[in-house]
Amino acid sequence: MNNKMMVRGGTGDITKADVNARPQDNLYLAVNSKWLENTEIPSDRSRISSFDGIDLNIEKELMNDFADFADGKKEIPDVPNLKKAVELYKLARDFDKRNADGAKPIQADLKTLTSLNSLADLNEQAGELFRNFAVPFTLDVDADMKNTKVNVLQFDRPNLILPDTTTYKSPDAKKLLDIYKKQTVKLLTMARIGEEDAEKYAQNALKFDERLSKVAKSSEERADYPAMYNPMSIEDFEEKITSFDFDHLLGELFDKKPDRIIVIEPRFLDHFEELVNEDTFEEIKGWMLAKFINGAASLLSQEFREAAFPFSQALSGQPELSKGVKQAYYIANGLFSEVVGVYYGQTYFGSEAKADVEDMIHRMIDVYEKRISENDWLSEDTKKKAIVKLRALILKIGYPEKIEEVYDLLQVDPEGSLYSNEAEAGRVLVQYNLDKLYKPVDRTVWLMPGNLVNACYDPQRNDITFPAAILQKPFYDLHQSRSLNYGGIGVVIAHEISHAFDNNGAKFDEFGNLKNWWTDEDFAEFEKRTQAEVKLFDGIKYGPVVLNGKQIVSENIADQGGLTAAVEANKGENGNMKEVFENFARVWATKQLPESIKTQVSIDVHAPGPERANVQSQCQEEFYKAFDVKPEDGMWLDPDKRVVIW
Repeated sequence: MNNKMMVRGGTGDITKADVNARPQDNLYLAVNSKWLENTEIPSDRSRISSFDGIDLNIEKELMNDFADFADGKKEIPDVPNLKKAVELYKLARDFDKRNADGAKPIQADLKTLTSLNSLADLNEQAGELFRNFAVPFTLDVDADMKNTKVNVLQFDRPNLILPDTTTYKSPDAKKLLDIYKKQTVKLLTMARIGEEDAEKYAQNALKFDERLSKVAKSSEERADYPAMYNPMSIEDFEEKITSFDFDHLLGELFDKKPDRIIVIEPRFLDHFEELVNEDTFEEIKGWMLAKFINGAASLLSQEFREAAFPFSQALSGQPELSKGVKQAYYIANGLFSEVVGVYYGQTYFGSEAKADVEDMIHRMIDVYEKRISENDWLSEDTKKKAIVKLRALILKIGYPEKIEEVYDLLQVDPEGSLYSNEAEAGRVLVQYNLDKLYKPVDRTVWLMPGNLVNACYDPQRNDITFPAAILQKPFYDLHQSRSLNYGGIGVVIAHEISHAFDNNGAKFDEFGNLKNWWTDEDFAEFEKRTQAEVKLFDGIKYGPVVLNGKQIVSENIADQGGLTAAVEANKGENGNMKEVFENFARVWATKQLPESIKTQVSIDVHAPGPERANVQSQCQEEFYKAFDVKPEDGMWLDPDKRVVIW
């Protein structure tokens, strides 16, 4: 047997250009090798891709606009709260003030943390500490998975220092943690902490993080979204914890104490008592200080920014720190993301394009309904319920008509420091989230701003969001062929629709409630096909890593459904099938530094773009017909190894 018949992802090294590659041997390289040869990764980025190429253009447009607004060269348009975003940009851009202030803006908060002397102090000040700093747990308010009309309180672990639990077992772990420790010590000493104390705080931070990493769920485990739903009564929750006074904290945070809580990681709760107690207090204090100084440093002087760069650089491989003016734009965009997204959409997104994309979405939904109706492994009962869910999808295209009210609450004080403004904004955001607990769920909220080059499906709202930013080349162009658009935005649209029926989304109904609407036989067959999708990607070598099929299965199911539906739609219009697959490969063009690949693959629920392009194409019968792929060719995958779900 020819060993090429076993190749998933085509022949050759998919991360390196090969201008002689044929689409029959490696579709991705045949389409993108010239781009790979001619494209340089910007010095302040760790990768460049089709997504990033669009993002760079948007970045340039919006950075120019913000500079003109700030300098009075262009009038600020009447977009609610945009003036606040410009004021924050001006503060962030003023490096004369930032450099002159040095560590002064953080001294009061630093003193609050260094003055903590015991777990009793932590308990007594828990409400204020929770609103202002990283504490050894998180509380969040979001829609109840089983009743998405109401909000519920959620309990979760904090983030680890390294990207994922698996990173701690890698050969790079010690080196990365050493860099983090050294960086933390330097930042603390720059903030006027004595070197001996700084060393102690950093060492204790690593000790607590090590404890946390041993009980935390991995990215693979957290990819199982419904497994995060573990409801408990507050009484049962508090009985599991004795050292930390959650009853006092909840009384501080809420006028009316909640009667139930959702535990995201039960293992973390089971070990909470051994993690947070009087004996571990010094470790917790060091960890809180390390988290604080590493987070605050980027809002201070240029010297602090540079001192806080090595750990990020080690994780990403990014050669240089971004320029201060670029950081200023991203700070304003970060806090006022929806506001900036509405400005971008109103300024750069045309109504004609929006109407055409809406038409494509409805066509893709029609194609999806047809495929479900003609599906040969679902029962009629499950088909009917799937179509009900499909037709209940809420579409969010371009940018929201109404900006979320939290932006009205955010204020910018031009006389304050950048840090003080960001810290106050953080408190407002925390309180806004807590205040949602006894309010109905607002289903009009968008998960993505209009200037983000991405798209998403929200299983708890059963809606799909397509920001204005992604609705351009190579994904979409009003003036390019329908076939090219199907290979780009058509796949993206159907990908997001497919999330309603991936291994996570399939467990939610048309209202976004966690509810089983399948027959037992149908779901068993679905899980069998899901396992085939896991196996399809598991162990594929990509640059310095191998892929974890289980971690990325939900996105791969969505890719499979997305490409299949786009191919079907194009087929129905007698379109050029080669163009569909070529543009599908083109949108995943990616050039990435090895360090960045390691970090991304450890935490991302998406497969790397190049593998998405080739492996999913290998599962499409129309790909073999379009390019006349034979068993001896590199892109050939034996029929029994091709995966079809939707």
